[in-house]
Amino acid sequence: MGRHVIGAAAEFPVGTRRVLVVEGRPIGVFNVNGTYYALKNSCPHQGAPLCVGTVTGMTLPSAPGEYVYGREGEIVRCPWHGWEFDITTGKSIFDPHKCLVKTYEVTVEAEEIPEVETYPVTVESGTIVVHI
Repeated sequence: MGRHVIGAAAEFPVGTRRVLVVEGRPIGVFNVNGTYYALKNSCPHQGAPLCVGTVTGMTLPSAPGEYVYGREGEIVRCPWHGWEFDITTGKSIFDPHKCLVKTYEVTVEAEEIPEVETYPVTVESGTIVVHI
């Protein structure tokens, strides 16, 4: 897979996602707490558009009778049947070793600033002079 620019990081705040097609592949790109992740936009269960599902958290392991909620914004729930997947790894919540969604590498690169031609400027006796 080649390099594809999808937008500026400033236009992609925490908690947002974009669903797009790259090289004919439907993918979803998520900003989870400032880190970017990309998943194939297809649930392995029946091919639903996974990346348009609800983004949520989950209950975490805890003592009997205690309910601890966490990982807010890290779990995507399939809109058709509710299967849940970890956005950060692509692994399913119910069977992380056998059921997963394809993930893709996402990087944030320094913005390329076009080179601007500049000229030296000096101040001579209160007069500004540009030297070309």
